[in-house]
Amino acid sequence: MSLIEQFQFNFLDDNRWQFIVSGLKNTIIITFFAVLLGIFLGFVIAIVRSTHDKTGKLKILNAICRVYLTVIRGTPTMVQLLIVYYVIFATVDPGKIVVAIIAFGMNSAAYVAEIVRSGIMSIDQGQFEAGRSLGLNYTQTMTKIILPQAVKNILPALGNELIVLLKETSISGYIGLTDLTRGGDIIRSQTYSALFPLLAVAAIYLVIVCFLTYLVGKLERRLRTNERK
Repeated sequence: MSLIEQFQFNFLDDNRWQFIVSGLKNTIIITFFAVLLGIFLGFVIAIVRSTHDKTGKLKILNAICRVYLTVIRGTPTMVQLLIVYYVIFATVDPGKIVVAIIAFGMNSAAYVAEIVRSGIMSIDQGQFEAGRSLGLNYTQTMTKIILPQAVKNILPALGNELIVLLKETSISGYIGLTDLTRGGDIIRSQTYSALFPLLAVAAIYLVIVCFLTYLVGKLERRLRTNERK
């Protein structure tokens, strides 16, 4: 069978290409909303932990956050996904995409939290003192002076976290969700041909990752340019 015939057999016959398109759509949806959830939770956790480190307050919340970070970063993402689907939502069915978004968002939040916290802690203590000398309280100093500088420093790292999260969504098939990887696997199960479906999936991931890497690199160059001004 020629390459053209194999391509037609794997993708055009019976419109099997739709599995790839449908899977890609689900992958993008999961990644997008999981990133939003991860950034939101990550910032909240980072602010709690950095506030405790600087002021000694929020001891209970800080302890809860530390346990959360330890558990999430110490267990495999796939196990977390299965626990969320088969245990937490065992009696409730919000939809597999929602489950995936929650699982990957919670996982990403742990890493975003440490990225943001490191950004906050990297700001010189003199910046805090300058804010207080201007009559700003701790919250105002954090939101108006510290966070804007921290976000600027950590944007490239957040971009890399987005890339990592995109690739992690490839395990969504374990809960029966047709993501990009699962779409390719469905074609393989029907055609008994692994080469073309898996190469197509790998190529799509590669193109998306290269595009995101380009955007992250462009962002880093722009930030460096702004620092010189």
